[in-house]
Amino acid sequence: MLAKMSLGIIRKDKEILVFPVLSGLVTMLILASFFVGMFFSAGGLEGFANGSSSWLIYAFFAVFYFVSFFVSIFFNACVIGCATIRMNGGDPTVKDGFRIAMENIGRILVWALFAATVGLIIRAIQERLGFIGKLIMGALGVAWTIVTYFVVPVLIYEKLGPWGSVKRSASILKGTWGEALVGNIGLGLIFLLLGILGIIPIILGALIGGLVGAIVGIAVAVVYWLIIAVIASAAHSILIAALYRYATTGKVSEEFVGFDFARPWVAR
Repeated sequence: MLAKMSLGIIRKDKEILVFPVLSGLVTMLILASFFVGMFFSAGGLEGFANGSSSWLIYAFFAVFYFVSFFVSIFFNACVIGCATIRMNGGDPTVKDGFRIAMENIGRILVWALFAATVGLIIRAIQERLGFIGKLIMGALGVAWTIVTYFVVPVLIYEKLGPWGSVKRSASILKGTWGEALVGNIGLGLIFLLLGILGIIPIILGALIGGLVGAIVGIAVAVVYWLIIAVIASAAHSILIAALYRYATTGKVSEEFVGFDFARPWVAR
């Protein structure tokens, strides 16, 4: 299965997990710094209460939206770059991931600005529409996410601009939508089941140690869920890299020769 291949690459190159961890940490640091900056710039609690600095709050939100997009796309490019090296028969390192992302940082920056702007426009329109309008704009947002599925590998390997990358991504998706659906469903089911297992330490803790045991169980479950989230993020990016490679070369991976996309349920 596609999910098996994605997880297999993570098993071979565990250093890939560094990138989603760094992405999460950097995003949290940026969020904290933006919140503190916005709080003091708006005049503290009084400024928030009277709404006198609402324009400043919106400005901070817009900047944070863009920066968080950039961070996410940058580290996503790192994972896709490393996964592609592995699928080409190489042995990627963390340095390789950063190198590939840095070589394309200009395009990543422009795409982050473009994508963040589209996201802000959709969100702003949603806030001004009624229930039906919000549903329509929500569907538009989902469609945008689907159409831009392959944008990051296109940016990295085809060196296109924002709009050209969107059109190219949509074109690739037309030919691989079935494979993408199977792969995403497979990963989704795997991580859903793994996530449910996180409830076990909470139940055991409550049964064995009462309230204190439940609290310990919750702490263990949270750590476990964070680990699962990191692996899921990396696996999703690897899946995108694999589908892109298949769409552009007709091959999945040098280490998965014989994988049959037409019959993905059949083991090689």
